[in-house]
Amino acid sequence: MSPTLILIIIAIYFHTLMAISYFSSKNSSDETYFTGDRKSPWYLVAFGMVGAGLSGVTFVSLPGMVGNNNFHFYQFILGNVVGYLFITFVLTPLYYKLRLVSIYSYLNDRFGSKTYKTGSLFFLVSQSFGAALRLLLAAKILQFAVFDHFGVPFFLTVILILALVWLYTNKSGIKTIVWTDTMQTVFLILGAVITIYTIITSLNLSLPEAVESVTKHQYFKIFNWDAASGNNFYKQFIAGILVAIAMIGLDQNMMQKTLTCKNVWDAQKNTLTYSLILAITQFLFMGLGILMYIYAQDNGIALQVGKNGLLLDTDTLFPNLALNHLGILAGIFFILGIIAASFSSVDSALTALTTSFTYDFLDIEHKPSETKKKLKNLVLIAFSCVIFVIIVSFANSKGDVISLIFKVAGYTYGPLLGLYLFGMFTKVSVKDKWVPLVCVSAPMATYFLGSYFQNTFQFDFGFINIAVNAAITITGLLLIHKKTKKDE
Repeated sequence: MSPTLILIIIAIYFHTLMAISYFSSKNSSDETYFTGDRKSPWYLVAFGMVGAGLSGVTFVSLPGMVGNNNFHFYQFILGNVVGYLFITFVLTPLYYKLRLVSIYSYLNDRFGSKTYKTGSLFFLVSQSFGAALRLLLAAKILQFAVFDHFGVPFFLTVILILALVWLYTNKSGIKTIVWTDTMQTVFLILGAVITIYTIITSLNLSLPEAVESVTKHQYFKIFNWDAASGNNFYKQFIAGILVAIAMIGLDQNMMQKTLTCKNVWDAQKNTLTYSLILAITQFLFMGLGILMYIYAQDNGIALQVGKNGLLLDTDTLFPNLALNHLGILAGIFFILGIIAASFSSVDSALTALTTSFTYDFLDIEHKPSETKKKLKNLVLIAFSCVIFVIIVSFANSKGDVISLIFKVAGYTYGPLLGLYLFGMFTKVSVKDKWVPLVCVSAPMATYFLGSYFQNTFQFDFGFINIAVNAAITITGLLLIHKKTKKDE
């Protein structure tokens, strides 16, 4: 595809986002950026959240990863669906009952200020790395497809993306994002559908024949019962439940959108609908992955293989086929999809990071109107800089990013999961000042325990490390419990 054509597509797309921002930001108040005035239609929020949930990682990395992991990741997705039930019927009513803007203020009521700040800080670290890694993949593709041809260095490409996001979100924040994410979800899904159609047509397959080719392929293996494997069904399924609760239900980014719904019933319809659409869409992307490998094999497209027999850099498969082999239509919709992924993965993350920091650390809720605006803009710019630094630091990384994100999440979200489970299902009080030490120690203990089991028993925790992390956190909280008058 012509880099000039891609640049024109980006310009049209961005102007569409700015138009949406203009109309959605009318009659905005000081709280609109953070709460969307709690007037968002639930079905719009649900569909838009799919785009943020998918991001460029799912769009590019998920189809490629089936080459090394078969369909085993779908065990994790099935666990996600169960996790969303907990979010829908336990966490969402709690957040609405307490009228929370930052969901971590629950920890202040339950444990104290040190625990509250610790929980928020773990989110800030987790979300900064997660958003940066998601944007990194999309930025690399745009760099390869467009900006290398114009001699633009990679760091300027990242700055450009972050600057464009700031332009359409800085005024109305989450209210604008609810609408822009809906459009971006459409292009993400269309990118997959058009690519599937193009591959099926080029292989001269009917739709039933394509389905049969996918389901009979060697990569179409969903269940893994090997207890030592990181892809074992029970590890993946349980991890899927816990990661969904942690990365969605305890994540300011995703729950901030849910909390813009008019009431708790609308919010619950949103999370249930979102979970089903997301599971179906992820299955679609994994099926696309098998079709891409079939296409590559039939057309003699060489794939790099490592010394261990595994495919190398599987994240390049989709971009390579879409931009160099599948024709102009597939190329255009791939670019639209990756642009949508670039913006949707970072706009809501920056809004959530800004909301969490200003509410949890700067007490913005009680500041004058002009001070609120200044603080919000300063924090938004600061987190844009943080994400920029992380992206540049990981610019030379290879491999499938989706596995890296969930592995990191197991360490960073584990303490949050432990705090909330302990807080909601026990009445035990803890010594608030020692909670930061427990939450910092738990991921370290999880890492060393995982290494020990791997080296000694060849037992891989896989994504289940989030459960181990949460369990260690809960154990630590029990050790620092304090006696109440009732206990005495």
